[in-house]
Amino acid sequence: MSALGKTDSSALRSFDLVVIGGGPAGTAGAGTAAAFGHRVALVEQAEEVGGAGVISGTVPSKTLRETALALSGWRSRKLFGVDLSLRREATIADFTHHQQHVSTGESRRLATRLQALSVQRFRGVASFVNPHTVRVTRDDGTDLQLRGEKILIATGSIPFRPPGFAFEDDRVHDSDELLHLKVLPQRLAVIGAGVIGSEYACTFAAMGVEVHLLDGRDALLPFLDAEISQALAAAMRAGGIKFLWKEQVTHCDVSHPDGVLLMLSSGATLTCDGVLVCSGRSSNTAGLNLVAAGVVPGKRGVIPVGTHYRTEVDHIYAAGDVIGPPALAATSMEQARVAMSHAFAIPGKADLAALLPTGIYTIPEVSMVGATQEALQQQGVDFIVGRARYADNPRGRIIGDDTGFLKLLFRRNDMRLLGIHVIGEQATEVAHLGL
Repeated sequence: MSALGKTDSSALRSFDLVVIGGGPAGTAGAGTAAAFGHRVALVEQAEEVGGAGVISGTVPSKTLRETALALSGWRSRKLFGVDLSLRREATIADFTHHQQHVSTGESRRLATRLQALSVQRFRGVASFVNPHTVRVTRDDGTDLQLRGEKILIATGSIPFRPPGFAFEDDRVHDSDELLHLKVLPQRLAVIGAGVIGSEYACTFAAMGVEVHLLDGRDALLPFLDAEISQALAAAMRAGGIKFLWKEQVTHCDVSHPDGVLLMLSSGATLTCDGVLVCSGRSSNTAGLNLVAAGVVPGKRGVIPVGTHYRTEVDHIYAAGDVIGPPALAATSMEQARVAMSHAFAIPGKADLAALLPTGIYTIPEVSMVGATQEALQQQGVDFIVGRARYADNPRGRIIGDDTGFLKLLFRRNDMRLLGIHVIGEQATEVAHLGL
């Protein structure tokens, strides 16, 4: 149900729960409370629900990745040794059409589910009036007020834009803007080799774009098991990605006649026709007027929470990217379910699972659950390593993956499984078997 149009601003509507934000955490929290009979209002600024999970992050980026693999014939290059790409010159419309179709479909599915659960949706910008009341300001300038016995803040995060980059130029992008490209760049500089930067670097490299990946560190995704990190870096280099380690951009010149000129901390320069800046994210809390609710945000707007994802104000909860790492869609949804189970004494979801898998959709995929070899060494745990190479398995040969492998870490004295690490085709699915 959509509550749009002019309404008496003095009217106050009361709900058991008011959810601010229609992303993964917000929709999961709203759905959980509504499924158990509670009156729920969900406030979302965008026209469609889904947030970073469906509209601007998880689903779109993974869909672009699959599209790049299909259009470029990436998998067939090793399988048959020939180029079986669908098109030699793919257009930007070819690249983005499927992503837009999938995102729209997922958003509609979420909206249908919320409607079936009688969640009332309000489109507009939310801000606190007091700890129990949220003002919703709509596009036409009118507003209304919603009172919630409980409130869930799930406003997600936005890309952090460091100073010095001309984001107003149509060649300089953050990770949200990248989804609205009008021209496929020939030479792309990706600033920041974190998960988002690495995933997009692989996607564009698969499309034949010359990709330069810059980072101030000297290793790729250092939270991974070092052996996996090194194998991924080697695979990305084989895919055409050029790494520039221990480099930072000191100046970005968009007026250079040859393209965007990046001046680097080493004194080197790099000219390209596309720049993607991946410098982390900031919690989307600036406009919430949190002071009126009694909630004090931390660095980059992160909302601190305690057990059951409750803030310092007992009836206000927060979940998802807005509370900081790990900022994964599935984890955000679970956080919201835990929060709402506590808020309304719903049985069965007291806390998150002790072990949560990490899936990274680079090319090749990487996934892990549990401890890394380096962590076990630091803890002084006596362990045994087991490895299985895709190339030694018929399935690996069939799909043409000769670089992937599975790495298992066992505690020596009782052979308990402590860590699972996979790189290669379907790594994000294989890792779940270890749970």
